[in-house]
Amino acid sequence: MGPHPHGWWIVLHLVLFVFWLGGDLGVFYSSRFVLDPASTPQARATALRIMSGLDLGPKICLVLFLPSGVTLMALEPHGAELFGVRLFPLWSVVLVWVLALGWLALTVADHRTHGRFPAVRRADWAIRLGLVAVIACSAVYTLVASRPFGVETNPRWLGAKLLLYALTIAAGLGIRLKLRAFGPAFAALSASGSTPEVERALRGSVDGCLPYVWTIWAGVLGAAVLGVLKPGATL
Repeated sequence: MGPHPHGWWIVLHLVLFVFWLGGDLGVFYSSRFVLDPASTPQARATALRIMSGLDLGPKICLVLFLPSGVTLMALEPHGAELFGVRLFPLWSVVLVWVLALGWLALTVADHRTHGRFPAVRRADWAIRLGLVAVIACSAVYTLVASRPFGVETNPRWLGAKLLLYALTIAAGLGIRLKLRAFGPAFAALSASGSTPEVERALRGSVDGCLPYVWTIWAGVLGAAVLGVLKPGATL
């Protein structure tokens, strides 16, 4: 049969899955040391730096998952059209990559500046909200339409995958909301040491993220399974 005609794009897509889930597991593990009241504030600050460094990997993977997925859809279009126009011609794929790299620059900048530039954070937040809405609507349409975008290969697996992607982006926003109290609480820990109030605030903030974290893990794993197995798809 020979090599797959666009196997390297598939490899990239799978690598993003691996680093996304693996990086998130690392963030979770290191967060346990941040919350350890038996450790010194200096040791906990070191664990926090490790956690923050690991957290950048999943953020990058989340962003690049979009253009890599669009590239794969363009390489295997199966006649997909919208209003009689072919979806994802070459120029549109290039545009998606350019926009995604711009989004990636915002994401990395916001991560490294820890929200010191509100305009950057607001722009990144707006992009994520917009993507959740657009991707979720596209996913639902793909799941319920008999021939979504004119495709006759039963791409409902792709609709489910898109829905999981939108869900993971939304879960990431939920984590940001829950972590708003973490910064002030950790600053208090560094300045005055551990107190019951500080420990409750830290644990409540971090552990409050766990339902969103589990949602992301399940979503990433489920999307990977759907992308590989393509249940129900026809040739």
